[in-house]
Amino acid sequence: MSHSNIVGGSTAKRVINCPASVKLVQQMPPQVESEHAARGTLLHNVIAELLEFDKRPEQCIGAQYKDQILTPELLDEKIIPALALLDEVDPEKKMEYMVETRVGFGDFLPGVFGSTDLLGRKGKRAIVLDWKFGDGVLVDAEDNPQLLFYAAAAMRTPACQWVFEGAEEIECIIVQPPAMRRWVTTPERVKQFEVELARAVRESSWPNPTMQTGDHCRWCTAKPICPEMTGAAERALKVQLAALPAEQIAMQLQQADMLEDYVKNLRALAFQMLENGQAVPGYKLVAKRGTRQWVDEEKAKAFLLKSLVEPYKELEVISPAQAEKLLKKIKMELPPELVVSISSGSTLATDDDARPAVLQIGKQLSAALSKL
Repeated sequence: MSHSNIVGGSTAKRVINCPASVKLVQQMPPQVESEHAARGTLLHNVIAELLEFDKRPEQCIGAQYKDQILTPELLDEKIIPALALLDEVDPEKKMEYMVETRVGFGDFLPGVFGSTDLLGRKGKRAIVLDWKFGDGVLVDAEDNPQLLFYAAAAMRTPACQWVFEGAEEIECIIVQPPAMRRWVTTPERVKQFEVELARAVRESSWPNPTMQTGDHCRWCTAKPICPEMTGAAERALKVQLAALPAEQIAMQLQQADMLEDYVKNLRALAFQMLENGQAVPGYKLVAKRGTRQWVDEEKAKAFLLKSLVEPYKELEVISPAQAEKLLKKIKMELPPELVVSISSGSTLATDDDARPAVLQIGKQLSAALSKL
């Protein structure tokens, strides 16, 4: 699932539309893998193992990637439907295929590579298939730059060329349980895409490559430092919406998602910098509002029983807040030593926020130990 830091399957659309984004993204710190991304990696690993080693799905229950574990529920929700959709592609199970294969452009585009989920061949048709396990954005297969990238790179990868030799058509497939989207194209369309990609990659090294905003900006990590995005934000701050005609308001509303994404990414970058010990002038990390919990549940139950207060609700020990309400009725107070307030994490705040900055001792210690 890896790709180069120039362009890969998931970034091909952005680079073709905005070659300048290549250098901007390379300036950004490494992205921390989210919980959703880690779950996607786990599911990709599992389905590749099932196809490569002919295992039964239930044998993979308990498979783990980082803190993500394949549960029976996740197996039924994602893996089983994905395999059923693959059976629709190859009902007679005659397709020859290879999974999780690194593909690249060799000397044609040095340093440009990616990783395909599945490449297959049935008769005169080559198949490029990508698993999508996210529940958010629905991905279409038609003219999909990611699948075209994989097809073009695979056609130049010696180990994969058998998939395309003599093929009259290429089918691009997105399997995103519970749906599947399919699009049949030609080798000529893939070659046309390759020309577009090569032009953009080569332009990205020019002194002033094309910089352009659009829906390809959605997943770009360089939004916080992109001149086009920062300029759009500054212009938006200066606009008096009440004085704008309705047509212009409608046009700017279309840009709202892009600006909201920009602000979200900007805050995430500042949070990451502060968490790693880098200063962001005027900002700090503070603890989120704490939630009260029992220091010792057994001691809390003993106190409540002694006070003739029922300590359970639906077989669970009541919370400190619930206990306070019940004790108030009998004019008693909750001893402070039974309760502790625990923050659920850190959040970004300005320097004038009254809350003290949190200390990133763990991060600093880890960094120091890594140098030993």
